[in-house]
Amino acid sequence: MTSEAGVTRELKQRVLVALIGIPAVLAALWVGGWVFGGLIAAAAVLATGELYGLAAARGIEPYGAIGMAASGAIVLVSASLPSPSEAAPAVLAVLVALTLVTLAMSVWLRWPAREPLTSVAVTILGAVYVGCTLAFAVFLRATSARAPEQANLGAALGFVLLPLLATWVGDSAAYFAGRAWGRAKLFPTASPGKTVVGGVAGLIGSSVAGGAVAGLALSELPTLRVSVPMGALIGALLGIVIPLGDVAESVLKRNAGVKDSGRLLPGHGGFLDRLDALLFAFPIAYALFVMMGVIR
Repeated sequence: MTSEAGVTRELKQRVLVALIGIPAVLAALWVGGWVFGGLIAAAAVLATGELYGLAAARGIEPYGAIGMAASGAIVLVSASLPSPSEAAPAVLAVLVALTLVTLAMSVWLRWPAREPLTSVAVTILGAVYVGCTLAFAVFLRATSARAPEQANLGAALGFVLLPLLATWVGDSAAYFAGRAWGRAKLFPTASPGKTVVGGVAGLIGSSVAGGAVAGLALSELPTLRVSVPMGALIGALLGIVIPLGDVAESVLKRNAGVKDSGRLLPGHGGFLDRLDALLFAFPIAYALFVMMGVIR
């Protein structure tokens, strides 16, 4: 009874946070520009800090403030230069500066008593794993603006909503189907809560979400057109990698010996817990759009 009550309370907390968080994200996505970029940058800073907290639980000492600032800066650079080709030199400059600064600081702050190699490596990991991947949300939001003849709101929202809803719908379908019918474990050692049934349900949910977004927002565009079958295919492919993003973060948490990356989102854990799948979904969605000739 106690366990069931705990599950019910957690589900209520998850729903409440979603009712507040989802409209906020969609409103920022609607406005776009620096509002959306600033929201994503703030999420990157917080999620990067939580990643460093996981490292600290293992006795590793990343340069937290510098790494968090670099992660947010990468997203803000991407908001001002909203395509990978335009932003790449500035992002590379941030990463090179982060590497050189942390290496130089290690001479005094980590050597000889502590571990400079792991401190520098984890600091850089945070900026790449969180900042660089979330930058693709900004790139996706700006996609339609690079084709002025179709720079409409539906297109601007659609390119972000496809991976976003594929993740949310797939994750929800996997959660409820897994709880109801799941028996066989999909990742028995890394994430015992994930089941084969849940994985199949998540894959179907992601595919349906991808097709729906394409049909509602992207299928009628002149040159950036994404047909319903193409949207469903992209959603299905994302449905394969979304659980991997979740499980990859689960491995980091298990290695750190913690259940959640943080406590900022009741019922959800931390920002990294909520973003883990999207850190895979956004860049892979962008790559799929490029590979299928939608984004040139």
